[in-house]
Amino acid sequence: MSSLFKTTLLLGAMTGLLMVIGGLLGGRGGLEIAFVLAAVMNFVSYWFSDKIVLRAYGAQELDAQSAPELYSVVNELAHSASIPMPRLYMIDSDTPNAFATGRNPHHAAVAVTRGIMRICDREELKGVIGHELSHVLNRDILTSSIAATLAGAIMMVGTMIRWGAFFGMGSREDDERGGIGGLLIAGILAPIAASLIQMAISRTREYQADASGAKLTHNPLYLASALRKLEAANERMPLDASPATAHLFIVNPLSAAGIARLFSTHPPIDERIHRLEQMASHGEA
Repeated sequence: MSSLFKTTLLLGAMTGLLMVIGGLLGGRGGLEIAFVLAAVMNFVSYWFSDKIVLRAYGAQELDAQSAPELYSVVNELAHSASIPMPRLYMIDSDTPNAFATGRNPHHAAVAVTRGIMRICDREELKGVIGHELSHVLNRDILTSSIAATLAGAIMMVGTMIRWGAFFGMGSREDDERGGIGGLLIAGILAPIAASLIQMAISRTREYQADASGAKLTHNPLYLASALRKLEAANERMPLDASPATAHLFIVNPLSAAGIARLFSTHPPIDERIHRLEQMASHGEA
């Protein structure tokens, strides 16, 4: 199953889930409210998500004079990918990590932490930047924004269902849709299902960006080496990141031990490295 088809299927499942819980909440009216809510949130995410997330982390814009090596790497790979040079930002954190944002290649930004510049050599940095530029090329920022928007809408409607059930929704005309019990089950399970679908979309796109980035740099082992370093450093010193934006980073910036690892938006690092090493051994880059 291709990455694009799987992502489309998962987004379709999330949209269907939104339609179902909208109908449970208020029939056709509830469905329309849910869609309007999702559309408004999608609009905001599409046009302003880059500015919002960069401001949230206090990112400072860089140029060729302030970060010559990093600028050179990004410029080289952007040229190879035939996309405009993205805006470049630095986050003042010792925890090594990076993310890309922006609605398309003409409005893209790449942000790295100060820590990643300290522990990664030029080749590893190329692996990281190749991964992030692949997110831009694959329109993953838009995909993740839509997924986050739909998940957010489902969670909000789920909360409305739970409160509605608490205050007596589900009696009389709503009995045919399952009554209070059915509403409560939907209000509890729908947000969980939305989170799982969002997680699956994020993991699918991470694997694809790893593969695309490896081909862009012509060496999958650049990224594999960087991922080892980033994972170890983030486990020792998690980044002070918002859970709402954690999926943007190249490795999970949050502490993910035990059961939390199962619900991470990022695939297991060992599996990502294994796939990259398989690409290298098969000469696929």
